[in-house]
Amino acid sequence: MRKTVLALLSVLLIAGMLLSACGGGGGGATYKIGLVTDVGRINDRSFNQSAWEGVQQAGKELNAEVKYIETTDAKDYENNIKQFADEDYNLIVTVGFALGDATIKMAKAYPKINFIGVDQSQSETLPNLAGLVFHEDQAGYLAGVLAAYLTKSGTIAAVLGTDLVPPVVAFNEGYIAGAKSVRPDIKVISTYHPGEISQAFTDPEWGAATAAQAIDQGADVIFGAGGMTGNGALEETATHPGLYCIGVDTDQWETVPGAHACLVSSAMKMITPSIVELAKLAKEGKFPGGNYYGAAGLAPFHDFDSKIPDDVKKNLEAIDKGLKDGSIKTGYGQ
Repeated sequence: MRKTVLALLSVLLIAGMLLSACGGGGGGATYKIGLVTDVGRINDRSFNQSAWEGVQQAGKELNAEVKYIETTDAKDYENNIKQFADEDYNLIVTVGFALGDATIKMAKAYPKINFIGVDQSQSETLPNLAGLVFHEDQAGYLAGVLAAYLTKSGTIAAVLGTDLVPPVVAFNEGYIAGAKSVRPDIKVISTYHPGEISQAFTDPEWGAATAAQAIDQGADVIFGAGGMTGNGALEETATHPGLYCIGVDTDQWETVPGAHACLVSSAMKMITPSIVELAKLAKEGKFPGGNYYGAAGLAPFHDFDSKIPDDVKKNLEAIDKGLKDGSIKTGYGQ
């Protein structure tokens, strides 16, 4: 009898240890966070990667299970989101403007699941869907101001993803306005990718060729804003000594080492910390429906810090403050 009781206790102890390792037990089932990309890759060293890093960080801080699905065809948006929903994920993050309609549809179909739509502005407020949006025009404005201070030729350029995506347009319009606020006569060569959304952010060859063309036309500062396409522009600019380039979305000094020779800064959207913030709110039962604005601004200057005059740094800080308090306007959407 004593051996039987001991054996039963041993089995119960092992079962409890296994349940604890799997995230079960008194705390309930494991919290699960899933991420669905647009047709860009998860390791695009820009937009998708920043979102995934946010999910991974949230997973660590919340002791959550995390997983991603890379979309290879736009027709799979709903099915990819549905995979996570049918597996009872608590929070689903969809990345990119193009997933907006599919995300809204799935949020309505699964009201008990919270959704974060990155770069998806919400016209209708759903309590379980937060559109994580940013003032890209403000980050672009700061990049334009910086470019105007840096240029010696009086010509700068922007190599961009498609103009079908409003945040890309916002970056560019802000960039132009910021540059002209410093030098009204500056020449800005802005070129959008001519393809569909499925191609516009995954074409580094086009990005490199377009940057090279702008450089041939006298541009000595290149703003690359378009995922892997923009990365191609940055890396091409790095092959031209003495030129500057500016990255986008994240601090691309950390993600595009091939651009270090020219990468003076990046027009950032704080995607990673914003996703962590929203994930915590979701776990706490305080999830905000509607639009949720994340922070935006310039990345550090890294190796170029000593080349940026102190008065320029002070001006950028003052402009950043003015953009945030509304005393300086970019003109975009106003």
